[in-house]
Amino acid sequence: MHFKEFTMYKDQEKTICAAWDDRRLLMTESARDAINEIIECLDKGILRVAEPVNGNWQLNEWIKKAVLLFFSIRQMELTEVGPFQFYDKIPLKSGYDKNDIRVVPHAVARYGAYIANRVILMPSYVNIGAYVDSGTMVDTWATVGSCAQIGKNVHLSGGAGIGGVLEPVQAAPVIVEDDCFIGSRCIVVEGVRVGKEAVLGANVVLTRSTRIIDVTGNKPLEHIAYIPERSVVIPGSYLKKFPAGEFGVSCAIIIGKRKASTDLKTSLNDVLREFNVPV
Repeated sequence: MHFKEFTMYKDQEKTICAAWDDRRLLMTESARDAINEIIECLDKGILRVAEPVNGNWQLNEWIKKAVLLFFSIRQMELTEVGPFQFYDKIPLKSGYDKNDIRVVPHAVARYGAYIANRVILMPSYVNIGAYVDSGTMVDTWATVGSCAQIGKNVHLSGGAGIGGVLEPVQAAPVIVEDDCFIGSRCIVVEGVRVGKEAVLGANVVLTRSTRIIDVTGNKPLEHIAYIPERSVVIPGSYLKKFPAGEFGVSCAIIIGKRKASTDLKTSLNDVLREFNVPV
């Protein structure tokens, strides 16, 4: 099914939006069935919280509402996996072997997160509503927050934190597009979008208020909550005046572009040699 074909879910959308406005409707079978069906669609990748449409990203707020309402209709349950216990409202994701997904202990993904084929989950965490596309590696202790959208062939390096967002429902999720490399201990939160084939060096922090400064031209060029495609980014700082004096404040610096003509399997190494970026 194509992601933009929502017409068959119009009844569910109407029911979920009505229950969002009047929580008493959560007691009805129709509301519960609609919520459960949409979460199952998220889990299978049939629907997603945000999707690319004609070069832009469209947020589907009603699906976020379904995720939030799912918590309301669920009861706490005990899950036992060998000697480990979990006590939560959301079950663990399953069916990895049927979809060619490699899951290394102690990787955990919640039901309602979509994990595509050929994804590798090292000991990591993927939350409900997230979308992780094919060929991506979620490396050791990396986290993919609720509703975050991760593209194809992305590498989330060790300890990278991709933020989640559920409320407010109109808030855009973090988006990491195809073929990106997110360096160790990077933090990407608050709906920041990382364009295709971008490289973030280790410890880059991106929030909606982070200054993203392109220093490759004659004059600095700033971006807000967006890393342009193929950008090579390192952590930096700039001086800001405070009542107590002038101090350095963190920012992100775009120091170059990943060459589009370079084979993607070797381009990262080329970038690191050229710009001396630690990852």
